[in-house]
Amino acid sequence: MKKFTFLLICALALSLAACGEKSKTEDVNASADKVETEQQVQSSGAITLIDDLGNKHEFEATPNSVATLHSGVMDILLALGANVTGRPTISYDIGADVAAIQEIGNPHEPSFEQIAALNAEVLIVPPSFQQFATTVEATGTKVVYSTMNSVDDIKNTIEKYGMLFNNTAAAEKLVAQIDEKIAESAAQSKLDALIVYGAPGTYLAALDNSLYGDILNKAGGKNIAADLPATDKYPSYANLSVEKIVERNPKVIMLITHANPASVKEGFEKQLKENAAWKNLDAVKNNQIIILPSEVFDNPGTEVVEAIDYMRGVLKTAEEAVK
Repeated sequence: MKKFTFLLICALALSLAACGEKSKTEDVNASADKVETEQQVQSSGAITLIDDLGNKHEFEATPNSVATLHSGVMDILLALGANVTGRPTISYDIGADVAAIQEIGNPHEPSFEQIAALNAEVLIVPPSFQQFATTVEATGTKVVYSTMNSVDDIKNTIEKYGMLFNNTAAAEKLVAQIDEKIAESAAQSKLDALIVYGAPGTYLAALDNSLYGDILNKAGGKNIAADLPATDKYPSYANLSVEKIVERNPKVIMLITHANPASVKEGFEKQLKENAAWKNLDAVKNNQIIILPSEVFDNPGTEVVEAIDYMRGVLKTAEEAVK
């Protein structure tokens, strides 16, 4: 049996990200991917996987069962033909095939009883799950960490689990589809846009180092909040600065919401009305406050292709509205 070793070049990528030079970061990511590929070795025996926190996991063979608390990872695993036996709680409408998979909660409120009952070989989770890992590992399930904070992260996740679940052909096809979609937006003019993460009572601006900021850039938009200071609690997001936003005048404002989209939009529009400065924004005057659909944008996996395409359509409509 073939043996694949995956090595993530995290330290180099993080040091380049700190300098804020996008082109250099992309060069380093490409170099890291090349090194990672060169360091994949094949021999008889187990499969070794290095997860996104640098933990090493050994498998005697391709896992027969896997569960996850991340909807994007679930989507990727299903696309790769993995036997997904446990899935996260999902608030939007899902197909019958996904609904039939056992629900096991979310990273902040996992159902330990259901996870233990599944007895899956692997549980793939975001880093925020670390506080619960010991409880799950005591049942014999391997806890593997995955981060998908950019389009490149999604591509790397697809490639990694394509190897683990012995379906590199499907993984390569999925990555090629993402690259093709990105290429379609390369020649577009950059339209000023703002992405707001909304929850009842909480509204934050997505930065470029967030997945949604990255999707905006890949879709052909310009993030007017890119240089706002990140919050301590959420380093990929910034507090809304009315002064800066009014000064930069976004042509479209897109709302990301994981639950209660109507309530989130209502609360945001109330906030706009309470501050007279907002009413002069082109996005407000032209009714370009758009709720992005949760089924596409809620932690996307392979759906990132649809997310880029959808956002391109939003940008095009907003551009026409200001002509």
